[in-house]
Amino acid sequence: MSTYAIGDIQGCFEALNQLLEKIQFDPAQDRLWLVGDLVNRGPDSVDVLRWAMGLGERVVTVLGNHDLHLLAVAEGHVPPHRSDTLDEILAAPDRDELLDWLRRQRMIYAEGDWVLVHAGLLPQWTVAQAVRLGAEVEAALRADNYRDFLQHLYGNQPDHWEDAFTGIERLRVITNAMTRLRVCSAQGVMEFNHKGAPDAAPKGTLPWYEVPGRKSAEANIVFGHWSALGLNVGSRHVALDTGCLWGGALSALRLEDRQVFQVPCAGLASSMLWQ
Repeated sequence: MSTYAIGDIQGCFEALNQLLEKIQFDPAQDRLWLVGDLVNRGPDSVDVLRWAMGLGERVVTVLGNHDLHLLAVAEGHVPPHRSDTLDEILAAPDRDELLDWLRRQRMIYAEGDWVLVHAGLLPQWTVAQAVRLGAEVEAALRADNYRDFLQHLYGNQPDHWEDAFTGIERLRVITNAMTRLRVCSAQGVMEFNHKGAPDAAPKGTLPWYEVPGRKSAEANIVFGHWSALGLNVGSRHVALDTGCLWGGALSALRLEDRQVFQVPCAGLASSMLWQ
């Protein structure tokens, strides 16, 4: 039995099937960890959701920013972006079932010394604390009044963590860190505008996984979200967003031996791309 973590799929179902064939995925024995952003920008988001939902306990999914965007658009809280490819999901006969499944997925998952999260963790958080904080957002998404949370989800403030935060401010910081974080200051102040390479990060910021003294540094953290970073395999982190939408690759990591598998992606026209 093997466990494979797979980078941002974003509706690229054809590339996903090619990758599953390459790793010889056996749903009767193997497990998949999906780093989030299952949907949007790619052509076949509805097929990706149906596939993931159909795997049941064989797949662990954490939510990405595009997945949350789909939920917010579906509730009418934000308008679709001009490059969204969500219409097929929103018009699907099984729309409600798919969206209900999606909002019941995790924000973060930890097993042994491995951690799965879409974007990153703030330097002040231990893994155990991050799991507890992620559970707060998960509870808000699964509650009867989840629409209230989605309505107030968007925003860049607060841009740092304080234990005293409550309510939507607290939930927003947790969500932004786990689904949008790339770079931050050494004190954990998040910067959301930078989407390029790490060496071009704004002055006073650095990749979250390079912050000195980060409290989650002893865990092996698998994440995606940062296509400009590409495949980045460190001693205690693995970045798996290799820009399938940009004509890059779709990547998988076998946790047992840290072997990486990739398939090339055709990509989409540049006008369709947005991270």
